[in-house]
Amino acid sequence: QVQLVESGGGSVQAGGSLRLSCAASGYTYGSYCMAWFRQAPGKEREGVATIDSDGSTMYADSVKGRFTISRDNAKNTLYLQMNRLNVEDTAMYYCAARTGYWVPCRGPRDAEGYWGQGTQVTVSS
Repeated sequence: QVQLVESGGGSVQAGGSLRLSCAASGYTYGSYCMAWFRQAPGKEREGVATIDSDGSTMYADSVKGRFTISRDNAKNTLYLQMNRLNVEDTAMYYCAARTGYWVPCRGPRDAEGYWGQGTQVTVSS
């Protein structure tokens, strides 16, 4: 059973930075697709960034150039570095992962398997 635990959320002023972490455990396969999602009150869940086993990354247009997804395989931890935050980035952020013998990773929806509990990010003007 894969477990994902997010941390690193908090409150920050517009223009500031935060780094989210997602500690993963219980992986038994080498292939995976992992992603960060966010959901603001009254809005649909949005896939923000995706990374596959080869390290290839994809980003939503709304965060491209500001957010960076990365993974430390030795620590089994996924990260989301968020720079130049603005009030529209305020949301609950979730990490998601799918693992298996071979896992396609064409976008964030391919990571919708296991979910973390979420971490709140609040950006004030």
